[in-house]
Amino acid sequence: MSSNPVAETVASLMPRAKEELAALVAFKSVADFEQFPRSESVGAANWIAAALRAEGFQDVELLDTPDGTQSVYGYLPGPEGAKTVLLYAHYDVQPPLDEAGWATPPFELTERGGRWYGRGAADCKGGVLMHLLALRALKANGGVPVHVKVIAEGSEEQGTGGLERYAEAHPELLAADTIVIGDAGNFRVGLPTVTSTLRGMTMLRVQVDTLEGNLHSGQFGGAAPDALGALIRVLDSLRAEDGSTTVDGLAADSAWEGLAYDEEQFRRDARVLDGVQLIGSGSVADRIWARPAVTVLGIDCPPVVGATPSVQASARALVSLRVPPGVDAAEATKLLRAHLESRTPWGARVAVEQIGQGQPFRADTTSPAYQAMADAMAVAYPGEEMQYAGQGGSIPLCNTLASLYPEAEILLIGLSEPEAQIHAVNESVSPEELERLSVAEAHFLRNYAAS
Repeated sequence: MSSNPVAETVASLMPRAKEELAALVAFKSVADFEQFPRSESVGAANWIAAALRAEGFQDVELLDTPDGTQSVYGYLPGPEGAKTVLLYAHYDVQPPLDEAGWATPPFELTERGGRWYGRGAADCKGGVLMHLLALRALKANGGVPVHVKVIAEGSEEQGTGGLERYAEAHPELLAADTIVIGDAGNFRVGLPTVTSTLRGMTMLRVQVDTLEGNLHSGQFGGAAPDALGALIRVLDSLRAEDGSTTVDGLAADSAWEGLAYDEEQFRRDARVLDGVQLIGSGSVADRIWARPAVTVLGIDCPPVVGATPSVQASARALVSLRVPPGVDAAEATKLLRAHLESRTPWGARVAVEQIGQGQPFRADTTSPAYQAMADAMAVAYPGEEMQYAGQGGSIPLCNTLASLYPEAEILLIGLSEPEAQIHAVNESVSPEELERLSVAEAHFLRNYAAS
């Protein structure tokens, strides 16, 4: 990183940032209050609110959103007549999954091999620190040249839409000229990247019933319809022989135009076992950024341990469908529902319930904000040109904001590069990426103010 006052200030603040991220990671802020105490999320929200007040933010509030969680809002006024930039992150995290699989405690930030490990370190508590570092660097070097709004969501990982509904009911609150979503990531460590598209998603629960109760498989098996077997047939129908997603009526042949994703690099990033093939057709980028992808998230059926020799009367599954840009998520939901219902064999009774839905997103990369970000990235990552990539995941809030503020420019950056292993065990963040992206965001705010 080339020497400049902003970069020098961010570098000097990194030890403090590590301590602050450790404090924030320590909150077990999973927004599923059947699994984790609500007090953990409340503690994280209060920590962020206090940090914003310490930086001079006004109107700092804990917003009670309709899904029973809280989002943290604050406003930092800039020069009169300046543009307004909204900075977004979320403080809720995924559950740690198998804690025994973590090399170090998931809610204890631990440095190992040059990275900082902990649940939420990259996704997305590190994003909160990225915003704070950028603002502190500007304050130390001439001031923040724009009006800044910060919103830290409390339930993004749950997909329950609390902040979306709150924003729709209070559209003036988050209005801005440009919105920086700090919940994405570079294509790889050291390669500056903005995310230009997001897949949407829909989630359905399907239940199959065939009998009034379980039956002895020796006495009735072979003629009695097995609900679990029927469900397996239904789920198998969602994929072609090569693993491509096949939902009746849903196009699955779009191509990605932009940054290529090398297949061997993807295998390493995804930690695919030796000898196991990738699924689908087309390029890797086509498959993960431009085409639909179905995933069976869970199945309710007897566990292997303790199973009895029975024909199952009932079984159910949770099915997720990632929806590519250009496809309406509501239409995709209808097609998936119809597919599940029509492919259920043997006249079995089938019930399909929608659990969640979010629209895909495509940014306008020709806007002035993108040029301001490209120039800022060139400072933070000397010798590297900013790349445009897709992201297979979903951030439904992006579409809500795009709908509420059609004139606003939306950029997605962040710390969730492949090595971060977000949502998995041993999630981590690269402190070098945190430093560089904080420098980039600070220079972006300066560039954008002058544009």
